[in-house]
Amino acid sequence: MRVYLDFNATTPVDPAVLAAMTPYFSAEFGNASSIHSAGQRARSSVEHARESVANLLGAEPAEIVFTGSGTEANNLAILGTVAPGATKRHVITTTIEHHAVLHSCAALQARHVHQASEVTYVGVGHDGLVDPENIRRALRPDTALITVMHANNELGTIQPIEEIGKIARAAGVFFHTDAVQSAGKLPIDVDRLGVDLLSIAAHKFYGPKGVGALYVRSGVPIAPILYGGHHERDRRPGTENVPGIVGLGKAAELAAHHVRLDSEKIGALRNRFEQALLETVPQCFINGHRDRRIPNTSNFTFANAVGESLQIGLDLQGVACSTGAACSSGAIEPSHVLTAIGLSHDYANASLRFSLGHGTTDAEIDFALSVIPAVVERLRDLAPAQPQPQPQTPPQPQQPHPTKAVSVR
Repeated sequence: MRVYLDFNATTPVDPAVLAAMTPYFSAEFGNASSIHSAGQRARSSVEHARESVANLLGAEPAEIVFTGSGTEANNLAILGTVAPGATKRHVITTTIEHHAVLHSCAALQARHVHQASEVTYVGVGHDGLVDPENIRRALRPDTALITVMHANNELGTIQPIEEIGKIARAAGVFFHTDAVQSAGKLPIDVDRLGVDLLSIAAHKFYGPKGVGALYVRSGVPIAPILYGGHHERDRRPGTENVPGIVGLGKAAELAAHHVRLDSEKIGALRNRFEQALLETVPQCFINGHRDRRIPNTSNFTFANAVGESLQIGLDLQGVACSTGAACSSGAIEPSHVLTAIGLSHDYANASLRFSLGHGTTDAEIDFALSVIPAVVERLRDLAPAQPQPQPQTPPQPQQPHPTKAVSVR
């Protein structure tokens, strides 16, 4: 049996999504910017997809900008909001953001000295949650943007976005959230969250790879980061990826109808999986907040083991999981998310992420539970002895500093 427990890395394309996309690879191949009938049919399909994505997010269709990925959506939100020449150039973010956000902030800092931005990195608690009051304390008169992810890709922790949204609104500061891991797993309403910009990626909720979207609240100015034609209302040039956009739209339709029911089912499976591991594997613990998480995600530390070896050992036994973000595979350093919540390098490097999906079954969970304890025990026997935490009890990490400001000025 092969069991896939890495749905946070990517998901399979839903058969209904594939069926919706297929005509646009062949018979309906028109350019959505062409004025003839083939082009206009493509345009109609793109706009229908825009409506579907807007419906998923509680937005207006004109507020949806199609991009090539969630990473591009994050880049556009950050670099497009704090554009060269902006009078306000201070950005607030957290230490556990996806690299698409962290590296975009670093790019702002690396600009020419007279246009460089200053970025404040707000720390999180050992549960992976940011304190909204630390965001409030980081505000300055020149703050242009707050960017805090909705749900963390490694821990699954859900940040207090509504509270931060109120803080941003009261201060007159634009607010962006990376919702790549929450879209399709949690109900989303941009007005309730209080965000001005929100990023999603199709392949995280059973759509195709290579397409994403950025919600831009009406009236929020944003400069393009690519240059060419006048596509996407001058916000994202380039010939539209019609098959991908159609797939994103269909995936959004499916998610809008099934998100609550799927979350309950997957959450029950995840909880059973976690409880069984805590009972059968000594000296392991769950990272992140136990309750404020997206329902499909578990991040475990298996003390006195090496996460990469565990991942390989489990894969050889038929269980696919992750040591962290898929974008960071091959990295030598431990996960920045796990060290940000206070784990030592040894504990961070002894961690695995398991993420469930629509297709996960009870039989697959049972199979994974039959494999994992033996693989952990075998690899621990091969590892040098290390001090161990109490069984099922996470170590108490030091609280990180509330904020850290970095500038190249």
